[in-house]
Amino acid sequence: MTAASDPIVIVGGGWAGLAAAVELSGRGHRVVVLESSRQLGGRARRLAFGDDGVDNGQHLLIGAYRETLALMERVGIREQTAMLRLPLRLEVRAANGALVLAAPRLPAPLHLGAALLAGGGLRLGERWRALGFALRHYLQGFRLRKDCSVAELLADQPSRLKELLWHPLCLATLNTLPAQASAQVFLRVLRDSFAHQRRDSDLMIPRLDLGRAFPEPALDFVERHGGQVRLCSRVTALEVKDGRIAAVRLGSERLSAAQVILAVPPGAAARLLSHHGSTAPLADTLAQFGHEPITTVYLRYPVEARLPAEMVGLAGGFTQWLFDRRVYGQPGLLAAVISGPGEHVELEREPLAARIAAEVAAHFPTLPAPTEHLVVREKRATFRCTVGIDARRPAAATPLAGCWLAGDYTDTGYPATLEGAVRSGVQCARLVDTRLRPKTP
Repeated sequence: MTAASDPIVIVGGGWAGLAAAVELSGRGHRVVVLESSRQLGGRARRLAFGDDGVDNGQHLLIGAYRETLALMERVGIREQTAMLRLPLRLEVRAANGALVLAAPRLPAPLHLGAALLAGGGLRLGERWRALGFALRHYLQGFRLRKDCSVAELLADQPSRLKELLWHPLCLATLNTLPAQASAQVFLRVLRDSFAHQRRDSDLMIPRLDLGRAFPEPALDFVERHGGQVRLCSRVTALEVKDGRIAAVRLGSERLSAAQVILAVPPGAAARLLSHHGSTAPLADTLAQFGHEPITTVYLRYPVEARLPAEMVGLAGGFTQWLFDRRVYGQPGLLAAVISGPGEHVELEREPLAARIAAEVAAHFPTLPAPTEHLVVREKRATFRCTVGIDARRPAAATPLAGCWLAGDYTDTGYPATLEGAVRSGVQCARLVDTRLRPKTP
């Protein structure tokens, strides 16, 4: 374990940094978390909207997110309190019809096969093509000899099936357009969601804003275990001595550290690493990571307004997924999610909200007009999960002794999700713990 005078410094208080902090604290290490903003959570944090608290983006988890669910339990948040778990049901509406995919209670992957064969709104030929796609890649272990784009992967799928099923899933999971998105990462998500246990494909809709679901209880956990969390604390430089990390700089303040975890976005990590010879090539790689936006439009309706399901997909417009915030205890509040780039990025907030409200009205004409809206744009919400991304993702260990990386962009195999962030933080923490523990004879 680390000496009392030499804490492990974690730069960044998002989900990756907090996951590392909880894991290390639970293993007996003293940590200091340095977060540059005024609140924890990074790209999954709480915002005010009138008298309500909302997330800076509407999130959805799935049952396969084991590390995230386990870590929430570890800091005292029970799944039943934080999440509404629903068996897989996807409803995607378009001008020319709708897809309804519901998984029966069968073992995986039979539940997926049955759902595809019984898919409401699909023609018989479309059902068989979807089933053939899933079966082919299941038998191949969801592995490709060479990565390609999701668009190439789906080249033999009917256009309507792509519009209603595959493209919405690609954008929801990778936040990257199918023409650019990594097919290998997409298949990995399908494998983990559908090929192991039936409950892995369950939809997990948060009942709490994400600050209360993990960052706030993680803060309490770290402090109860002797650690410290400092907000408004921006690390400006790393200090290196004799080829290893020696300290971090916060302006004129120096904080001694023999182990530092950089749990910040790749661009921020690149800036800190670029001034040191051993990590300059790594910094160049990190600086080349692209990013994609996510836009969430919250629309407030009278409290009696509701959707036919907790989550409904919309195809053919800007809105991709529409959530009924009733499950959060916010009746009448809807959240429209737009993943990736597009024309919506160029619109001002007022016209964008009006466009989303019109799309909602077109699909649900009985709803009244919304009375209030909030547009949340995360311009750098996720890394761009493009073809060949696996080869460019860095490991947790860096060439600089004592300096580590954590973040959803690291080599977890997952796309930029909360589960990817948590996995990276936990994996990095375990490597640091192993490095610090005395070697047994």
